[in-house]
Amino acid sequence: MKVLKLINDNRMLTAGIITLIFVIFFGVVGSWFVDRERADVGAGRPAQPPSLDHWLGTDQQGRDVFADIVYGTPGTLKIGLIAAIVGVGVGTILGFISGYFGGYIDSLIRFISDVFMTIPVLMILIILASLLDVMSNTMLGLLIAAFGWMGALRVTRAQVLTMRERAYIQVAKLNGVNDLEIIFKEMIPNLLPFIAASLVGASAGAVLASLGLSALGLGPQNEPSIGLTIFWVLHYGALIRELWWWFMPPIIVMVLLFVSLFMITAGLDRIANPR
Repeated sequence: MKVLKLINDNRMLTAGIITLIFVIFFGVVGSWFVDRERADVGAGRPAQPPSLDHWLGTDQQGRDVFADIVYGTPGTLKIGLIAAIVGVGVGTILGFISGYFGGYIDSLIRFISDVFMTIPVLMILIILASLLDVMSNTMLGLLIAAFGWMGALRVTRAQVLTMRERAYIQVAKLNGVNDLEIIFKEMIPNLLPFIAASLVGASAGAVLASLGLSALGLGPQNEPSIGLTIFWVLHYGALIRELWWWFMPPIIVMVLLFVSLFMITAGLDRIANPR
């Protein structure tokens, strides 16, 4: 009954989770039934429309579009997940240190964060990606995470600053509870919805950044991803040539992914801010 009540009270979150599970199911489970070689160059005749042999046709290099999307979806999700976990993890840790302990540590962390906030991130990512000889999905995720921790830091710090002055935190300190116990037992459980919302939002931002870099030809070239598919779509002018079976599937997958992440973020925000 509690589960049904939660679903009924937060339909936005439920719909987002179901949509995200569908996207993950399509990529992860689909790879169990689709031959990896069908996503390689020369798997079929170039630029062929959908048929029984190739459900979504083939691209200009003869790759099966369906297989390309199936194997590219997990790669794109991997980039977003790595960037979000590392970026939000670092930002949350620094936010707790800055907000809870204050003083010179707070000033130093805020100064570093403000410096990073002024950096034109997209330009730096383009420069760094162009300097790397070999780029993988993992490396791209870490590269995006290096410039994606400031938002989580600011949100976490703001919440910790208000929480540390509340009565139950002061009572815990008077009872001799050490700082780490207060943080892990009192603060983190109350901040989990905020942290989860930051994680989901960071995932969406990382996926968007990876699509932009890949569309410019600066993403991973040896690992399938939705961004790489979009790069080849632009490179061979699939839109102008009206090869709809080539450019529509990655767009649909990305729309579903972003819509699901938006709904999950909105649902978590409703839990964290019930008013």
